[in-house]
Amino acid sequence: MTTPLQPLADNIVAQIEEAQNKTASGLYLPEQATEKPKTAKVLNVGKEVKNIKPNDRIVYKSYSATEIKIDNQDYVIVKEEDVLATVK
Repeated sequence: MTTPLQPLADNIVAQIEEAQNKTASGLYLPEQATEKPKTAKVLNVGKEVKNIKPNDRIVYKSYSATEIKIDNQDYVIVKEEDVLATVK
């Protein structure tokens, strides 16, 4: 997937993953009961990013990220230092 956003320096552009609205046992949760995810799929990285690459799934600090919506797609811009982990 291409993105209209090109991150600078140590910034990462990722697509926010949708919150699950169904439990593992198949019960549907109301929108108010679902937590907003703090995971995203990396689309593009800045030139100074060392440990993250496109297509990685990341867990990030939600309060330090910038969320943006372009063409009905939700993106997040986060600094590499604010990425807590990658998801295998």
